[in-house]
Amino acid sequence: MKSAGTLALVGLVGLTTANLAHAQIVKLDGSSTVYPISEAVAEEFQKSKKNAIKVTVGISGTGGGFKKFCRGETDISNASRPILKSEMAECAKAGIKYYEIPVAFDALTVVVNPKNPVKQLTVPELKTMWEPSAQGKVTKWNQINPAFADAPLKLFGPGADSGTFDYFTEAINGKSKASRGDFTASEDDNVLVQGVQRDTGALAYFGFAYYSENKDKLKAVAIVDPKTGKAVEPSEKTVIDGSYQPLARPIFVYVSESAYKKADVAEFVAFYLKNAAKLSKDVKYVPLPQKAYDMASDHLKKGKLGTVFGGEAEVGVRIEDLLAREAKM
Repeated sequence: MKSAGTLALVGLVGLTTANLAHAQIVKLDGSSTVYPISEAVAEEFQKSKKNAIKVTVGISGTGGGFKKFCRGETDISNASRPILKSEMAECAKAGIKYYEIPVAFDALTVVVNPKNPVKQLTVPELKTMWEPSAQGKVTKWNQINPAFADAPLKLFGPGADSGTFDYFTEAINGKSKASRGDFTASEDDNVLVQGVQRDTGALAYFGFAYYSENKDKLKAVAIVDPKTGKAVEPSEKTVIDGSYQPLARPIFVYVSESAYKKADVAEFVAFYLKNAAKLSKDVKYVPLPQKAYDMASDHLKKGKLGTVFGGEAEVGVRIEDLLAREAKM
């Protein structure tokens, strides 16, 4: 006789004992920012296959996901920034080749408590908050700007394995991973949401989807575009028209070449590209132009492996230009 726990587990995943034994498993891990899209795609795909193919989606952060991916432990890696040179080297050492597929745009969003009067911030002000030399020294809002309140500054942000951390530090501090260390870090964006919700002097940054889910608890801060001097709020419109800078960015999935040769993985990736535009919008990200999804499908058909970034972070680039570049391993 099976235990109640066993029966409950089978019920939760929606599989009978018979088809559980024969189900194929597609494994994804990585970015918490990309998670909402990949999870939505996984749910719809499993419904379409009546759970004959099971898809698991983990959250290890972009860096943590690449570690697993380059060890051959996952089929697909969710990433909120491009693969880095060190990760390219690890994958090469293990013989892991990959396809790089942009799936959406994200407006990396800076948030404060709704009771905080601050409505906009400049890149220099954000740098004053977050640069390494601020550690232990910049602890009040009026140290950022004399017009701000003489109130404690409490910072929350993604951990060091996060691609959002990498992108934000590159865009704001001028160097990836260069950041003060005395802030509350978590790979779980919901922890960051709760931190800002509870503290009137708190500030955090994370993907737009998590802000959209918590608009009643948080306030998005407009970011002053360094080129135009205009304060711009994150939105689908400002990402598409290019005015939300420098915090608009493409987000990705990386597909292992060897995994893609398996029919179940190839079928899932095809489903992902077909439905990415609709589902990314459903979870509050910005879909790519259809041309981008078509080009990604073409890269898969032609076996165009590698990355078009060359292992370095880039800020403010257009996705169409990137897809037209020659990929590098």
